Amino acid sequence: MKGIILAGGTATRLFPLTATTSKHLLPIYDKQMIFYPLNTLVKAGIKDILIIVAPEHSGQFLNLLGSLLGKYGIHISFEVQKVPVGLADAFILGENFIGRDNVTMLLGDNIFEDDISRFISNFVSGGTIFAKDVKDPQRFGIVEFDSRGKAISIEEKPEFPKSSFAVTGAYIYDNRVIKIAKKMKPSARGEIEITDVNNAYLERGELKVKRLKGEWMDAGTFDSLLEAGNIVKKKKMYENFDPMIDEAISEFNEELKSIAKKKLS
Repeated sequence: MKGIILAGGTATRLFPLTATTSKHLLPIYDKQMIFYPLNTLVKAGIKDILIIVAPEHSGQFLNLLGSLLGKYGIHISFEVQKVPVGLADAFILGENFIGRDNVTMLLGDNIFEDDISRFISNFVSGGTIFAKDVKDPQRFGIVEFDSRGKAISIEEKPEFPKSSFAVTGAYIYDNRVIKIAKKMKPSARGEIEITDVNNAYLERGELKVKRLKGEWMDAGTFDSLLEAGNIVKKKKMYENFDPMIDEAISEFNEELKSIAKKKLS
């Protein structure tokens, strides 16, 4: 299993905060946002992780994460996405990185209270996605379930939603996702839609949809960014990080402090 974190884009809804840095490097309580999806992949035992970034922020990601987890046998690489053309483009950009393996893609601004790492580590084939009950289903890809709770359709931002369960930013697929993504035609908004990929697996009868019970946060606005930090603090989600990440961050902090002291002496 390989891991991809999609952390590109311009995040115009967060201007001027994102005029000087990536949205995914903004803080969620005591850690940068990027550490939350990174933690999920590390807890699932994934050793090879690709982070897709915008060109103007690539150096910042490299400075923070380039060698952070190397001593633990976790290799982080980077791919620059010049123009965002849809979530499914990540599998085309990451084709050489994925190779013949299965892949988990996480959106860099999605934070989950539920520990979904076990679904990643236990994955066998097909596709697995996660749905959460929301108040404003018109804003998301929506899953329709039959009377037995089985997913039967997924519709992107429907005017008349068939349920209130939104597809969240965590996707687990087998290696066929590369070919599936390549065959997808851009939608009316010019993007290669992840909903089309999900429907391709659904039509094959090979898509599992897991319903989330805990908090799901999409930290893409001022309010949701603040709310995410408050929820992480209130529910002590900062205690749920893999010890490797906590240790690596601590060592990185001490190194930065030492360098700062030398500059001042």
